[in-house]
Amino acid sequence: MTDVLLTADEGHVRVLTLNRPEARNALSGALIAALFDALVAADADDDVRAIVLTGTDPAFCAGVDLKAAVLEGAAYFSRYEQTDCIGQVARLRTPVIGAVNGATFTGGLEIALGCDFLIASERAVFADTHARVGVLPGGGMTARLPQAVGAGNARRMSMTGEVVDAHRAQSIGLVSEVVAHGGLLPRVLDLARAVAEVDSEVMVPLKRMYTEAWEATLGESLRVEAAIADAHPPAFDRLEQRRQAVLVRNRSQL
Repeated sequence: MTDVLLTADEGHVRVLTLNRPEARNALSGALIAALFDALVAADADDDVRAIVLTGTDPAFCAGVDLKAAVLEGAAYFSRYEQTDCIGQVARLRTPVIGAVNGATFTGGLEIALGCDFLIASERAVFADTHARVGVLPGGGMTARLPQAVGAGNARRMSMTGEVVDAHRAQSIGLVSEVVAHGGLLPRVLDLARAVAEVDSEVMVPLKRMYTEAWEATLGESLRVEAAIADAHPPAFDRLEQRRQAVLVRNRSQL
């Protein structure tokens, strides 16, 4: 059986690769736990000065594993209470660069938003399809997406579920650079090595300056999102029907 998460070290850079390509790297129970543990371990390792987060083609991450959610119901979502792999990305003291290689939807987009910055392949596409599948965001979407792309673009993405291609994502500030697909990981590794060259005694407080100032206002937004999401649990019996509808709709846009 293939490992759901691949780990490789390139000097002081740790590369974490979501590895469920047959499911577009959707967050199964095993992947939720593996990603959370890997993020915690990388952050605790003083030899790791930068983290690269990516996915096995063709996707970065499709987000919630709706098949698992249909089967497990509330038990699936309760996994995030103990191993919050989505929120953990943004909590790391180590810089995280997202190498977005393909489709990045719902919880996958929330993972990407937790990175310090994103580099996208020309094949990358982004969408917030939470509403389309009948699940409210709970991983920071409504708090972080407006800060990345502005309130209007964020509401448009969340309310319509439309797919945003890599170049439009760059134009609205979601990603900082778009590169040829084959050059994505080499480009991101170059940037990660540049980050890793900075003494951690400087880099760690530098990241704290960005994250703590950001979270001074972000914290209340996250609290509001969590409270409203908890008050409106998804209709589990209709998730599969909505998932299929979203798949059909997204294929027509890609």
